[in-house]
Amino acid sequence: MRIEVETTQAMGARIHDFDLHTAADDDFAQIKKHVYAHKIVALKDQQLSSAEFIELGRRLGEIDVYYEPMYHHPEHREIFVSSNVPKDGKQVGVPKTGKFWHADYQFMPRPFGLTLIYPQVIPRENRGTYFIDMGKAYQNLPEELKQAIAGTRAEQSPRRYFKIRPSDVYRPVSELLDEIEQKTPAVKHPTAFVHPVTGETVLYVSEGFTCALEDEQGNRLDEKLVPQLLEATGQLDMTFEHPNIHLQTYEEGDLLIWDNRSLIHRALHTTTPEPTVSHRVTVHDEFPFYEGFGAA
Repeated sequence: MRIEVETTQAMGARIHDFDLHTAADDDFAQIKKHVYAHKIVALKDQQLSSAEFIELGRRLGEIDVYYEPMYHHPEHREIFVSSNVPKDGKQVGVPKTGKFWHADYQFMPRPFGLTLIYPQVIPRENRGTYFIDMGKAYQNLPEELKQAIAGTRAEQSPRRYFKIRPSDVYRPVSELLDEIEQKTPAVKHPTAFVHPVTGETVLYVSEGFTCALEDEQGNRLDEKLVPQLLEATGQLDMTFEHPNIHLQTYEEGDLLIWDNRSLIHRALHTTTPEPTVSHRVTVHDEFPFYEGFGAA
């Protein structure tokens, strides 16, 4: 297994000659070590079946199955499918996922540490995913913003970007909103937390899921704070030229693993979409999501 650290971009490493069938436990420990250090790792030249992709996830930790069945692979519920390519005339998974800044499962009580993406059909022209390293973004915040969010919590909810399911057609909007609040009620996580592996402070807000901030007593803070944080971190820059934004591209055979604690991401979609299919597996590693997670 040969590791090549990215030196011309803000983050990333490439691992060559990884073979799932012969990999030892130490190889998986090394992969995670480089994910935490370099945020994104690309396993090169992979040719895995769906079952093997799931096995790879299990070797890295505990797989978390997505809570909405319409995203599931038809034979392997552990795999989340993003696809605009029908199979046998039927939609498989969901098209145009992730068209907003977010961290996976940011709106759930127990987010996970590692996201694995295995592209199956890659667009010729428009390929890649935008990322922001929220550890570095926190470091670069103006001091007054750091002080304003010290000790605060951020309310996270999926209600803004919840995707309508086939079964939701003709349902009253109020009924759908009530179901969202019942199934995935808003959760609160620290606005900034300490990464349990790297020790860096990570800003945990996103344009997709963060609704409001509150102080230690539960009082809502100035509603202008959230957009100020989004602006400062680059999430409101629709040119995607903000210095915090990194475009990660990929090639056939790439399998990406990234640090879901440190990174927020946004899919690259255009007005002239090409066929694209990606499979995702999400994993809890052996560490708490952040220092103090679950403490009373």
